[in-house]
Amino acid sequence: MRNMFAKVLTELVAKDEEAILFYADIGNRLFNPLKEIDQNRAINAGIAEANMTSMAAGVAKMGMKPFIYTITPFLTARNFEQIKIDIAYQNLPVIIVGTGSGMSYANLGPTHHSFEDIALIRALPNMNIVCPADEVELEVLMPQIYKLNQPCYFRIGKKNEPINYETKPDLTFGKAHVIETGSEITILSTGTILPLAKQLQLELKKRGYTPELTSFHTVKPIDEIYLKYVSTQFKHIITLEEHNIHGGFGSAVLEWCNEQQASLQVHRFGLPNRFIDQVSSRASALDKAGLNLDTIMKSLEQRMR
Repeated sequence: MRNMFAKVLTELVAKDEEAILFYADIGNRLFNPLKEIDQNRAINAGIAEANMTSMAAGVAKMGMKPFIYTITPFLTARNFEQIKIDIAYQNLPVIIVGTGSGMSYANLGPTHHSFEDIALIRALPNMNIVCPADEVELEVLMPQIYKLNQPCYFRIGKKNEPINYETKPDLTFGKAHVIETGSEITILSTGTILPLAKQLQLELKKRGYTPELTSFHTVKPIDEIYLKYVSTQFKHIITLEEHNIHGGFGSAVLEWCNEQQASLQVHRFGLPNRFIDQVSSRASALDKAGLNLDTIMKSLEQRMR
């Protein structure tokens, strides 16, 4: 996904003189094509994420439309105050691109894991949150959030994420994308966990259900129109995310259902509220966290019985 991010960003820089990138000493070669267009619009801010965020806010005040980019926990948790005051409070068009989200950097331990970032950013006024499932969704959505001219958190993976589409989907910022229609059960997935959502859909089909499958790429603002439809057509909502079960996408759906007094069951699946360590890969981290098909199905069997 980070390669596609660099490709789309380079295209934006070539078309728009207001586009500029700040990165925190990561992916230097990744942005070489961008530097060939204009080396002054690819600025290595060093390992100084908070300073980088304030720099981006400064150039945004001057009329530029900056991206800031580095590993997710260093971009969100480490400089949360700068995002809150310099970007969100001033409602500046800075796109915060966190790479290697969730358990992508599993083997490097909790310092490199991002399981709280959606919860942090979701709590801030003026912020949008977009979590593409793969490079295909990224390519479609990134130009759209650039045109918003608003603060946005763009949560992406790392590399080699599975492609979920045979053809480019018709995606719209703020609107959930229904991949396959169904009845009784709907599976709402956000971000790079979509392949697991597809596995879950197939397993439920084997058991006689016809679950709907939806990519909820935009977490904030949440698609209330689709949720209203879901509340009248389905009995069960399953949410999937590679984020702490508390405060993330599933929580946003549950909050909406509570506020609307919707009488349906919400089954949230994500990372448990504990640190995941001593793992060798993203797959082993997700297994240790119980974010796999077998564990989810066992839980659903009990809940839906």
